[in-house]
Amino acid sequence: MISFQIGDVVTNEELRLEYKCGNMGGMRRSRATNSLVLICDHTKSLYDDKWIEDILHYTGMGKTGDQSLSFMQNKTLAESRYNGVDVHLFEVFLPGQYVYQGLVELVGEPYQERQKDEDGASRLVWMFPLKRISEESGISEDLLDQNIERKEREARKLSLSELRERAEQNGSDKASSRSVTSNTYIRDAFVAEYAKRRANGVCQLCEEEAPFFDEQEVPFLETHHIVWLSRGGSDTIDNTVALCPNCHRKLHVLDLEEDRLKLQRVAQES
Repeated sequence: MISFQIGDVVTNEELRLEYKCGNMGGMRRSRATNSLVLICDHTKSLYDDKWIEDILHYTGMGKTGDQSLSFMQNKTLAESRYNGVDVHLFEVFLPGQYVYQGLVELVGEPYQERQKDEDGASRLVWMFPLKRISEESGISEDLLDQNIERKEREARKLSLSELRERAEQNGSDKASSRSVTSNTYIRDAFVAEYAKRRANGVCQLCEEEAPFFDEQEVPFLETHHIVWLSRGGSDTIDNTVALCPNCHRKLHVLDLEEDRLKLQRVAQES
């Protein structure tokens, strides 16, 4: 019987002892406790498994080459609806801190998408749509904000071409969102940083230079989704622009169609 409660923060060693499983990898099978432990570690990779409307789209096992659905724990997870194995989820936002998210279940058929492997080669991976059985969330909005800020710092270190590659890889027609203290949209840091870098210090609505520089001497602009995420807009580079604070506020207050049309043209031409 697992003693962890949703929201508990444990170490890797505590996790290993509780489940009687290995201490490495993102998918850890334990026959002693008849469980599969999934680790969604947001600290180790620039690519994130994505939450979309409280469904976690979890990347399968295999770091190089095309992944196989019949390979080890990919097979275990794919068959979890009828093999009797309990699937437990942990998320990591700070190194060494594993936040227990409870039991999850497969709520759709696994599907394939194209990603890059650890050597940078394009390959097919298996994605597993998972949902927490409990409606209780062990993740605070503050923890998500910290993770977004860390990703933004990583994004600022990349070149424009690297940013575009990451943004195109990470962009999604459905914006990442999940329930925490309140439902929050999780903007992709690489899409946002690419939009700012593409604007080159000039507001893409009023076409004036940024009003000031931030503490890193970077022109200060804010990212804006032309079709708002709350209205179903995509978190992609062709729906994201960079604006001065004044224009950004104007768009949210007045919401003028002529402004949206102009920004759509700008994004498509960039």
